[in-house]
Amino acid sequence: MSARERVIGAALDLFAENGVSGTSLQMIADRLGVTKAAVYHQFPTKEEIVLTAIAPAMDRLVALAESTAGQRGRPARVRHAIAGVVDLVVDYRRLSAVLSFDPVVIQLVRPHPAMRAVESLLDMIAGPDPDPATRIGVTMVSGGLITAGTDPHLAKMDDEALRSLLTASALRLLGVRPARADQKQ
Repeated sequence: MSARERVIGAALDLFAENGVSGTSLQMIADRLGVTKAAVYHQFPTKEEIVLTAIAPAMDRLVALAESTAGQRGRPARVRHAIAGVVDLVVDYRRLSAVLSFDPVVIQLVRPHPAMRAVESLLDMIAGPDPDPATRIGVTMVSGGLITAGTDPHLAKMDDEALRSLLTASALRLLGVRPARADQKQ
């Protein structure tokens, strides 16, 4: 494991314990048994640690929005988007649980370019000219998926079982049937 990965791992543990604002670079250094200068050498700010930790998930969101746009018809777009978002929720459960509702993270993420991809995904899931019920369903699904990723009751659930249940629940709430075996995602 690289020094940067060790810093991120220690930081995530401390963020889970204390929140981002309650964690200092000195605390990260102490957790690693190194000097604060050693942490600064890897990351000049705590915010840089957070942005580095979330970068892979944000990159996947951008790629998901691009691939979803290429799907034909709302049902195919919804299935594709939900499958991709569920994969992110499952793959990044720990990160999501630590960072999703932290005010510092929310401030850092709000201007991130990937947030345009999130808005695009939500619009593609809702479809053109969504009625209020559809918009509410999309909002409930997006919030519910984030919350499911952070729910301690689901933390020990097998990834594939969680993936299957989240996908089925989201599609049901959005009124979209799962793809048949002979349909491409």
